[in-house]
Amino acid sequence: FDENNAAWAQRRETLKGLLAPEEYKSARATTLNAHYTSPMVIRNIYRALENLGFHGGNILEPACGTGNFFGALPESLRASSLYGVELDGVTGRLAQKLYPEARIAIQGFEHAALPDGYFDVAVGNVPFGAYSLADARYDRFHFRIHDYFFGKTLDKVRPGGVIAFVTSKGTLDKRDASVRRYIAQRAELLGAIRLPNTAFKANANTEVTTDILFLQKREQELSLETVSAEGLRWLEVGATADGVPVNQYFLDHPDMLLGTMAFDKSMYGNGNDTACQPLPGKSLEQCLTAAI
Repeated sequence: FDENNAAWAQRRETLKGLLAPEEYKSARATTLNAHYTSPMVIRNIYRALENLGFHGGNILEPACGTGNFFGALPESLRASSLYGVELDGVTGRLAQKLYPEARIAIQGFEHAALPDGYFDVAVGNVPFGAYSLADARYDRFHFRIHDYFFGKTLDKVRPGGVIAFVTSKGTLDKRDASVRRYIAQRAELLGAIRLPNTAFKANANTEVTTDILFLQKREQELSLETVSAEGLRWLEVGATADGVPVNQYFLDHPDMLLGTMAFDKSMYGNGNDTACQPLPGKSLEQCLTAAI
């Protein structure tokens, strides 16, 4: 989509010829978040859900893209009812054609009229960025987009239901713990796995440090005072022996950290940012399988 990049000129013109102007504009706008999740990661997420006792039900994917999570659904969960939401029209229509058995709404998640307490499981790779969505129900919380996806999904999942989201490391690592406290009032952290920043390089051509979070919705919402009294360590950010900030959960559970935390000195890092660097000679699939 970069008009100044001559190497892509022919494909860019081909795409312009295939899409209506508004479709082309929409596709260009999704490039920040169109990081398609690898089937290997998705298969392991489903394996974890089955380990937790999920054997079928209502599954929500609130940022479904072309439907990779639906495509990697194991045979043992095929009787589930699938619901998806996708912002981009072309991407959403591809998902509808690929998975006609799923109910896929082409709209922003903030506009999706989904029933509260209906879904047994929510899965997905949530969009992240330094911007917010307008939704009167949640505006007072000033959620960034990835935090919004957690906030709204927590209301859509039934008590006892599980959310398994791939999200940026910021969800667990940012200094401001207010969103983590919001989540802790409504859900229990079952576990988290930090992926190395190369996890999506092959299929999405992006280097980003991400976490898989597994949350189980509480039967009743807790007060902030109760959450504070519980002393939940995953609400806090600590530091490695090298002084790299990281969520206390990973300091307490180093086997869930599938790499080494370091200050990011890449061309995209500013020196203060951090990244999870892969372990030399270790297969991500082997590490993730063991962590699951």
